[in-house]
Amino acid sequence: MRKPVFVPVLVMATVAVLISCTAAPQTDAAALEATARAHVLAIPQITDEQNRSLAKTKGWRNPYLIVRADGVALLDPDDHLERIVKPEELTQTLGNLPPSAWPYGRVVAVTENSVRSSADEDVKIRKNRAVVAGTLEGLQVVIHWIPSA
Repeated sequence: MRKPVFVPVLVMATVAVLISCTAAPQTDAAALEATARAHVLAIPQITDEQNRSLAKTKGWRNPYLIVRADGVALLDPDDHLERIVKPEELTQTLGNLPPSAWPYGRVVAVTENSVRSSADEDVKIRKNRAVVAGTLEGLQVVIHWIPSA
């Protein structure tokens, strides 16, 4: 009596599908990160002369980041709403902005949340600031540091 071949083939096909489904998100995340990075790097660099002329932040049109204990806020210049993201999502967040969000070139304004209720919040803000600075430097984005109030 012959054993049916159908069952082992079905099991192998199911395992192959499950393996491919679990491996895909890692590849997709890396691809999304690379695409976002490429979008940011496609923004023209700011010249030293332009950077010196941006001393005023009133009316700032480029991305404006506020480092907080719970993440990083991206301030929308039109409606003044903050979108909170995790520091490790900053590349993707900036990469998803349209080119029109970068009228001054590849430069962002960064400040810190000045309201701190504990030493623990201060540590979190310093940690997030370091991640933000490292991410922006890795993207070759000029940082226009704004003193916190």
